[in-house]
Amino acid sequence: MLKQRTLKSMIRATGVGLHSGVKVSVVMRPAAPDTGVVFRRIDLDPPVDLKADPLAVVDTRLASCLEKGGVKIATVEHLMSALSGLGIDNLYIDVDAAELPIMDGSAAPFVYLLQSAGIEEQNAPKRFLRIKKIVEVRDGDKWARLEPYEGFRLSFSIAFNHPAVTQSGTTVKIDFAENSYTREVARARTFGFMQDVEFMRDQGLALGGSLENAIVMDEYRVLNDDGLRYSDEFAKHKLLDAIGDLYLAGHPLLAAFSAHKSGHALNNTLLRALLADASAWEIVTFEHPEATPVEVARLYPQLA
Repeated sequence: MLKQRTLKSMIRATGVGLHSGVKVSVVMRPAAPDTGVVFRRIDLDPPVDLKADPLAVVDTRLASCLEKGGVKIATVEHLMSALSGLGIDNLYIDVDAAELPIMDGSAAPFVYLLQSAGIEEQNAPKRFLRIKKIVEVRDGDKWARLEPYEGFRLSFSIAFNHPAVTQSGTTVKIDFAENSYTREVARARTFGFMQDVEFMRDQGLALGGSLENAIVMDEYRVLNDDGLRYSDEFAKHKLLDAIGDLYLAGHPLLAAFSAHKSGHALNNTLLRALLADASAWEIVTFEHPEATPVEVARLYPQLA
């Protein structure tokens, strides 16, 4: 049986919010089967729970932000991506500010923390959201699509008029039956352009951004001394974001996702379009090994 997963023990991290610039502490705690991923604003009295839910996404300016009753938790996509990549279904995430820490701008620090806490299987079948027909959304020349596939495969293409980006790989394809999330995706960092910084900060964004937590470019080149972690790091980070945005569906997807120039807003629009069409999806479990497609069985790293 493919089982649900949570953490073996609690783990804590501290960092700075990318957009708020505010210091924030996070505590991740095990949760019972079928709990899902629940963010808890513990700086409020009483604390407020915000469950991962595409219908709770209210702000997609450079991040995915959840809101419930006027209470927000922003920049959830990198942690959600790490949870998806490690197959973690149930988790409480206690946060003492309105934005998760950006860490190094990728999902790798979250992967490290989660693996350090230990991951354990629970005595409940993992519930997948299986795509039954093609769902597509468009916004001008941008588009995103989900189609049936017995596994989880993604392809993403980007287009930025910048020499550092155009010289890198602008298309990335990953099939998690064959590719490792931790090795091939998790370390891809968010990126930005120096000429946009002043505008973003006027909008109250990127107040905590630096060369320590983002790839930063001037008009011609990457400014980070260490360069790129992957030759196609720009495209891979967009794919990393999409994985996190899609995991807000509340279950791992069995689907092929493809997109061109998509971002948090269009990723969320795609999920909303999917969930609005009851004929486009179903919830499935795999309780018998002989009935589990090979591509599904290979999706998650084996636990020690």
